Amino acid sequence: MKKLFTLLMLLVTAQMYAQFQDPIQMKHSLKVDGDEATLTFTAEIDNGWHLYSTDLPEGGPTSATLNIDKITGAEPVGKFTPSAGAVEMFDPMFEMTVKYFEIGATFTQKFKITASEFSIEGYMQYGACNDENCLPPTSYDFNVNGKADIAPAAPAVKKEEPKKPADKPAEQKAAVQKPAEQKVVCEAVPLQPAQPVAVEQPAVADSEQAVQGDEAYIAQLWTPVVDSLKAFEETTDRSLWMIFLMGFGGGLVALLTPCVWPIIPMTMSFFLKRTKSRRQSLTEAITYGISIIVIYLALGLIVTFVFGASALNALSTNAVFNIFFCLLLVLFGASFLGGFELTLPSSWVNKVDEKASNTTGLLSIFLMAFTLALVSFSCTGPIIGFLLVEMTTTGEFFGPALGMFGFALALALPFTLFAIFPSLLKQAPRSGGWMNTVKVVLGFIELAFALKFFSVADLAYGWRLLDREVFLAIWIVLFTCLGLYLLNIIRFPHDDEGETKTSVPRFFLALFSIAFAVYMIPGLWGAPCKAVSAFAPPMWTQDFNLNKNVVHPVSYDYEEGMRIAREQNKPVILDFTGHGCVNCRELEAAVWTDDRVINMLQDDFVLISLYVDDKTPLPEIMTVEEQGAEKKLRTIGDKWSYLQRLKFGANAQPFHVPVDNMGNPLNGAYSINTGVEDYLRFLQEAISNYKK
Repeated sequence: MKKLFTLLMLLVTAQMYAQFQDPIQMKHSLKVDGDEATLTFTAEIDNGWHLYSTDLPEGGPTSATLNIDKITGAEPVGKFTPSAGAVEMFDPMFEMTVKYFEIGATFTQKFKITASEFSIEGYMQYGACNDENCLPPTSYDFNVNGKADIAPAAPAVKKEEPKKPADKPAEQKAAVQKPAEQKVVCEAVPLQPAQPVAVEQPAVADSEQAVQGDEAYIAQLWTPVVDSLKAFEETTDRSLWMIFLMGFGGGLVALLTPCVWPIIPMTMSFFLKRTKSRRQSLTEAITYGISIIVIYLALGLIVTFVFGASALNALSTNAVFNIFFCLLLVLFGASFLGGFELTLPSSWVNKVDEKASNTTGLLSIFLMAFTLALVSFSCTGPIIGFLLVEMTTTGEFFGPALGMFGFALALALPFTLFAIFPSLLKQAPRSGGWMNTVKVVLGFIELAFALKFFSVADLAYGWRLLDREVFLAIWIVLFTCLGLYLLNIIRFPHDDEGETKTSVPRFFLALFSIAFAVYMIPGLWGAPCKAVSAFAPPMWTQDFNLNKNVVHPVSYDYEEGMRIAREQNKPVILDFTGHGCVNCRELEAAVWTDDRVINMLQDDFVLISLYVDDKTPLPEIMTVEEQGAEKKLRTIGDKWSYLQRLKFGANAQPFHVPVDNMGNPLNGAYSINTGVEDYLRFLQEAISNYKK
């Protein structure tokens, strides 16, 4: 079992550190028909990602555009045209309607052939996002050429037109300008053509941005640190342990339900009376516990391998599945509150129980454990369902298996302990109404978490049904009602009618629940409410917000910002972001509005924001070699995107990484909005490592 757990940890860890994302697989083809040619770009899009269409309004995400650097023997006809089937929706972050494709898309551009041999060279640029990250504007270079049977044009008959002597020069002038005009039509954006210039050291080519002409220092700043960054992430990441502890905690809670707790003494008594040998009864009880672990671990493995790695990542961001998860948790919550009982068919339980009675040896013990899983389903089912939903939407490949291992370990632990120390059974709490209270509390919690999943779909589709203040209002009501239930003011159908007194534990739990509800009330007017920031919708969805805190970067240039940090002897936060990165805006709205975060970023760090979609052209087009192929960097945004790929091995935004004055990482990168507290820990660890 120890080896199995270690294997799971290693496999999950291996899944975590692939930061470089390539969700769009682009291909191009050319079809020539007479004096016409059609250039087609075909995109295959990974699950959970979307590729933006053409002609999006300014100030929004990156539109798909076709850019021509050189063209001979041909001229473009019409516009760069996307295929049908684009999703059209209103994006509240950009306050505009955007169009994008999922699964796949094609884009076409027609050309008229004007010579027997022709060639076209350029690049297609596009933007892509999922619900957590965005890619920088990505360029796909192409170079096509061909031959066509073009009949030589008949010589034009010159006619004298004395009244229009300037016609011929004007026509010649138009002929010279014609290719530039066609480029504009083809791209739908103005071109700023320039000749590629090969640069031996692209990182230090821009001498104007070098720090006091220190080329060696600039070269050090561009040195790749991918391995160092991964080493930090391997030593500081806690998500795997959190998944395991979540499952273990769920197992402990399941023990306290009325479907499991009363079975423990009955089962232990059966094993102790089954044989006179103390050693044999102990062995059977331990085997019983191991059987429980195997059963629930198998469930987690089935979920893992049925969905696969890519599907698990897609589920974490897919709006339809998040709505399904929301409805599922509402169903589980209503069951725990006493609306109905989720039970498996009695024939299943009877058949397994009968098989266990007629079988001997280890198989009979395993079947007894399986009977326990079936009998306790009405209580454990909603807990397991909640855990699987949470673990599946983390996107971790072995998350469900690891979580179910923790759940089963906690569930099997009492059976083993009571078998080893039977006297502990006398000290264990007796069954009673308190177990029903546990179920009701869990019901309220599942209803609260259901809103988290609905929020994902609400943000994805732009419905604006669950803005931040609506979310907080519902949570305030839910936790107030929970407190009133614990004070015996609200009662449910399966509660004990004769219970009128409130026990001390119930009183303190009610006090905590109502206090938590009161704590969230200022959030209706824009208070950060840090304890719920990881669950509530982002701050920008708030209609009435009195919190106007804004973070301003020290620099928007890498070399300049690093020079400032060196002079001030401060660590740096590199913020790889984009004007069209909706996920970047969400993270900033949810995390960078907290006073503690603002103070740390302004007082303890030098914040450098590098916009990977900055369209400002470079003084010279830079040609770099990447993955064995030449790539052209045309804009400032291209340069910062290349820096992110070269130095950190990542290409998605948001991407925040703390570095020292020499560009060495101080901590693992932060790329997903998990809440204010996580971001504060991220900053504090960076400061601690910098001081060391």
